[in-house]
Amino acid sequence: MLFAAGFGTRMGALTAQQPKPMVPVAGRPLIDHALTLCHQAKLSRIVINLHYRGDQLRTHLANQDVMFSEEQPEVLETGGGLRKALPLLGEAPVFTLNSDAVWTGQNPLLQLAKAWDPARMDALLLLVPKPNAQGHTGNGDFLINDQGQLSRGAGAVYSGAQIIKTDMLASMPKGAFSLNLCWNEMQQQGRLFGTLHDGGWCDVGQPDSIALAENMLAQPENAHAR
Repeated sequence: MLFAAGFGTRMGALTAQQPKPMVPVAGRPLIDHALTLCHQAKLSRIVINLHYRGDQLRTHLANQDVMFSEEQPEVLETGGGLRKALPLLGEAPVFTLNSDAVWTGQNPLLQLAKAWDPARMDALLLLVPKPNAQGHTGNGDFLINDQGQLSRGAGAVYSGAQIIKTDMLASMPKGAFSLNLCWNEMQQQGRLFGTLHDGGWCDVGQPDSIALAENMLAQPENAHAR
């Protein structure tokens, strides 16, 4: 599941006439960077949610083997959006990936798949150490213990990539809601886990972050990520 329905208001004029996933970084729209990760991971099914100026994304991706989940009349946030897309995704645990970041190093989806243990985990979040979280202005999101279990705190930054079981979505509030509600319940049950990304990451949430992302991708050791 690729999240691409948001308004991108922090991007200012860059998203006045286009959705944020169409903002170019290093000569390619953000959505293309995200799709490359999906294709490298050889995912069998890719669903993209749409809301703000979704017609532009449909046109841009017309020749791609993807499906669309349209959110109207309101955007449904991460939890509501994932639940609406379930008929397209199926009921197995799914990857979710935000479309407004760029990565270097190991493919984040493959890294998650390698660490995933469904017997212990209801969700596995990919985190970034705070010093490596370029473009991110927060204090961090999660603390991780020796077993990989997560608790809330000013520690590592959530990267926007995870594997999550979808059973819990049925009991969540109707309409729009955040996946944070699911994570909170999973944490209480000791089934919310995380692992640290071993490469670079840049949150492209505001105009100044574009240059940060392009500089990161331009480093010689990251040539394969461009």
